[in-house]
Amino acid sequence: MAHEIQVQVRFYELDPYDHVNHAIYFSYFETARIDALASVGYDLTRLKEEGFHLVVSEVRARFLRPARYGETLEIRSVLLESKRVTSRWQQTASVGGEVVATLEMKGAITDSAGRPRRAPAGFLEAIEPLMS
Repeated sequence: MAHEIQVQVRFYELDPYDHVNHAIYFSYFETARIDALASVGYDLTRLKEEGFHLVVSEVRARFLRPARYGETLEIRSVLLESKRVTSRWQQTASVGGEVVATLEMKGAITDSAGRPRRAPAGFLEAIEPLMS
């Protein structure tokens, strides 16, 4: 099931053309993924306590139309695939039902030294509700 959050565009996120700077979308999408994980019991504190990191290994983004100051973005996150070490997410940012940006992200689980690590017990089962 998709996880959704809303983000209000703030003035300092705009570029000189008065729309959201493309780099800001990466923060929006990351915030949405973190919120999705927290919704199934894996907030950043728990991840850290259990000694594993979720890192981004690949990103593909598309920007379809500008978002502007004061607009509310609806960020939708779907976990497409989750394996022992890797995952793949699809995310969209919409304004009033119109998609303005999309992101596909591949991630990996590592230990604190950055070495690949298998998902801890219970993690894959916990995130299953986030799958499409």
